[in-house]
Amino acid sequence: MFESLTDKLGSALRNLRGVGRLTEENMADALKEVRTALLAADVHFKVARDFVERVQTQCVGQEVLKSVTPGQQVIKIIHDELVKLLGEGENSLSTARPLKILMVGLHGSGKTTSSAKLGKLLKKRGYRPFVAACDIYRPAAIDQLEILAKQEELGFYSDRVSRDVPAIGGAALEAAKTATADCIIFDTAGRLQIDHDLVEEVKKLHARVQPDEVLLVADGALGQEAVNVAKAFHEALNLTGLILTKMDGDARGGAALSIKSITGVPIKFIGTGEKTGDFDTFYPDRLASRILGMGDVVSLVEKAQENIDQKEAERMAEKMRKADFNLEDFLSQMQQVKKMGSMQSIMGMMPGMSGVQLPDDSEKQLGRTEAIIHSMTKQERRKPEILNGSRRKRIADGAGVKIVEVNQLLKQFQQMQQMMKMLKGGGAKKMMRKMEAMKGKGGFPGM
Repeated sequence: MFESLTDKLGSALRNLRGVGRLTEENMADALKEVRTALLAADVHFKVARDFVERVQTQCVGQEVLKSVTPGQQVIKIIHDELVKLLGEGENSLSTARPLKILMVGLHGSGKTTSSAKLGKLLKKRGYRPFVAACDIYRPAAIDQLEILAKQEELGFYSDRVSRDVPAIGGAALEAAKTATADCIIFDTAGRLQIDHDLVEEVKKLHARVQPDEVLLVADGALGQEAVNVAKAFHEALNLTGLILTKMDGDARGGAALSIKSITGVPIKFIGTGEKTGDFDTFYPDRLASRILGMGDVVSLVEKAQENIDQKEAERMAEKMRKADFNLEDFLSQMQQVKKMGSMQSIMGMMPGMSGVQLPDDSEKQLGRTEAIIHSMTKQERRKPEILNGSRRKRIADGAGVKIVEVNQLLKQFQQMQQMMKMLKGGGAKKMMRKMEAMKGKGGFPGM
């Protein structure tokens, strides 16, 4: 979402190379570009103006440290200001048990999916979550929440007959209490726009269940409109936090940078995809690092710890060290990495790689690679050298690909094995040259 902003900020800061002292003159053009970049990202004009003024106040007159470049020094200042803008240290939930969470928002913002996602996340944290279907208007809303609850093994309550939403909320509380749940998430109805009936209904439900948290689910792709929606809901319900959805899209991201400053309500979670696992606690410092192209190694490590089996990883590392890595091992590694999310999202967490765009069909290419390996017998995966012409044709037909794609995969896997052998023999320089040679030739799918 922030690729364009990252590129423009990087361009603005590169102009400060070779400067010995930061002055109003040499900062003027750079900060003008920073302001333009923020406005282009759909950041509220008052927020952009105040942000640039604060950065300028801190930068002007500072001696450039000998150990860093002027650009690096300004990046540190901008990073700290971005963290403040995004809401430093304000993303924790109430510690109340049972924890009662009211989910509100407009139609289409992703409330129902986010309710299940939040339930899954809190379950990982040791809670026993329970979700209550309080949307009696949208067709299939109750069915959707029930399916997601069953999928993630969450407690579930609904009343398909009653039209009394506060009464449904009260009954859900009793059901959760009986089920010994210690976290109840109420999924409420939305509208295409904020109206009196919607607000009054949610107010009555709020009075009945007395929630500890009132979280607004807002579509991050709405830009400034998401900020307006947040202001309206906050005035009516006194929000305690925000959940920004669709943060994996190609929108400009201005809502994330404006919403805390304008509304005073902190962002607590972000949705980064359609799957129930694509949901993260919001960390302002990590997002600030990603916006500035510095990656997010902490989140990357956390995702790896959550999704990759430690013993399996150690076993694979040993096999790679001994250059005893076959296609069966590669398939296992690829499946574990896929659990962490899309390849593009993983790239965005790597320092210096946030601006690198993978080909549009990269995920499909991974799928084809997986299909090819699945079409092999166990013996063929372990000993690719036995794959003659007829075997390769059978594998291509089984995977639904052309035989040339099978040949390409085997050739690139052979090159990877050679690199491992070089590494084993201490030939690191040779291996680096080999990797350089593979650049521009498509690389190894999924490497």
